[in-house]
This record gives sequence, C-alpha cells and structure tokens, in this order.
Amino acid sequence: MRRHLHRAILRWWAGEGGALGSALRMGSAPLEWLFAFGVRRRNRRYDRRTPVRVQGCAVVSVGNLTVGGTGKTPVASWVIGALEREGRRPALVSRGWAEDELLLHRRWHPGVPVVADPDRVAAAERAREAGANVAVLDDGFQHRRLARDVDLVLVAAEDPWPGRLLPRGPYREPPDSLGRAHAVIVTRRTADAEAASVLASRLEREHARLEASCIASLEPEGWEGLDGQPADAPEGAVVAATGIARPDEFAEMVRRVLETDVELVAFPDHHRFDRADVVALRSRAGARTVVVTEKDAVKLSALAVELGPVRVLALGIRWERGESSLLELIRRRTAEAV
Repeated sequence: MRRHLHRAILRWWAGEGGALGSALRMGSAPLEWLFAFGVRRRNRRYDRRTPVRVQGCAVVSVGNLTVGGTGKTPVASWVIGALEREGRRPALVSRGWAEDELLLHRRWHPGVPVVADPDRVAAAERAREAGANVAVLDDGFQHRRLARDVDLVLVAAEDPWPGRLLPRGPYREPPDSLGRAHAVIVTRRTADAEAASVLASRLEREHARLEASCIASLEPEGWEGLDGQPADAPEGAVVAATGIARPDEFAEMVRRVLETDVELVAFPDHHRFDRADVVALRSRAGARTVVVTEKDAVKLSALAVELGPVRVLALGIRWERGESSLLELIRRRTAEAV
C-alpha cells in the first residue's frame, strides 16, 4: 500500500492524475499556503538568531529544497573526498533516520567518522571529539541552528523551477531560500545538458550573491555486486527494484545503459527491505536479474541468498561546470573557520 501511495504522489506532483489530480491540486492549495506561511515564519525566526558554532570544526552543509532525489549523498561523498585530498579530517554528520545513507558513507569512506544525531550541534561536537576538523552535513540546509561555513544547495534539472511547496509539490522551501546558499549545484540524471545549463544560468541571475554555480551529472559508473565489488553487466531483460525518491529516473537510466526491457518495482524512499519483500521480488523477476541502486544494495546484502541474481548500478559525479570554483570556495571558507 505504501509503495503504491508513494508512486501516486510522485505522479500527482508531476501533473498527472487527470481530472481527479487537478481537483486535488486545487483543493490542497490552502494546505500549501499554510505550509509556506509556517516555513517563512520559521526562517524569519532563525534569521534573528545567532547560530551555534562548534569551535575547531568547520561545517559544510549539502542540502536541497525538495524532499529528495537531487544527489545529496554522492555530492556529500565527493566533498569528503575533496577535503581528505586537502589534508583535512572530515566527518559525515546526518540526522540518522536514513539508514541506507549512513551505511553507504561508511562503505565509501571507512576511515571517516559517521555521526548520526537529530541534534546537529551535538553531532558536530561529537565529530570534533572524534578528531574531525570539518563536519559535512548530509541534508543540512533546513537545520539552521548549527552555524555553517559553506552552504551547498542542490537543485535537480528534472524538477520544475519554481515548484510547488508541500503537499502540492516536492518543495520544502520556497525558491527565495536560495538566498542563504553560498553555492548552487544543478544536478541531472535524465535531463539533457542544455536544460541543466539553462536552469543554472537562471539561478545565477535570480541569486547574484551566489559564490559558485555548478552543474554535475550523476552518471552510471559501473556494475557491482551487493558487496560493492566489480561485476559483469546483467544480460537480457531486467527488473529495476529500488526504494529511492525518483524510481522512474533510475529505471530510465538502467534502460539507457543496457538497451533492454526494464520492469520497475518501486518501493517508498529509504524503504527497509525485509524477507517478504525479497521473496516477492524474486518471484516476480523469475529468471531475470534484479538491478538496484547502491542505497538499496547496502540494505539488501543480508538477504542476498533469497534475492538471487542481482546487480548494482553504481553512480559517479561528472562535473560539467564550476568544479574548480566550488573547490576553492570550500578550501577558503573551511580554512578561515578553523
């Protein structure tokens, strides 16, 4: 039931649903206005406060304006790698409710502390105590109590700009919230390069105070097994099964890479797979290989026997604009903070 409801909401946000969808969008307008009022009131309250600074630990926030699917986790991983190459000691700080993201960061950066706590100030303090001098917040833009030295905001080229606020659309904050950001990163999976460039140029015009404007393509990097080790590409038709915010885009990416028939089985974002899920999935897939994302893989590894033939499509970041400017911004601001 949750799976079908999640997909129905995504389609509704995309403007589908016919007459019923249009009626629901009209009927939910007062809820969107109420949500917008609450967000603006909250932001004004934080605008008047002095955020808490953790001495000896700079803060880089990687966030967005929507409810997911812009590539925060791989970008946060890229930031950690960039800081390590600069000789810094980063830690990953997360609210902690998304288990898959924590597991992924631990797999990608085994020597980097991963701290999970809804209280981001306490988490940053724990990161410093663990030896870090830079805390990287995964999904930190809306958590304003902790002072940050670099605010990176991701905007997906696949999303409308400006877009509807919750519950009529996926946006958690209105577009003018980008005024708090130091840099914007337009990410794309299925959108073409021209669409991303047009959006990046628009954001630059609308927010002239941005210190960096970037475009990053999230692209297939290779095939792996559930254990993260390299593997051969699957052959023949496959089943794309995933619990991420944008399942249709994942299925389209798999289809483009393999040039074969792809059936999508979409679970809710950050879904916790259990044995019943896996047994049902294998029954549906039959002899076909199941293809999942890295976020799914770290949760499915304990159920590998029941899942049967499976491949993981790993993604990487290819910078199309602004990488050097972003690196310099992170280098300068984190150095000044410590």
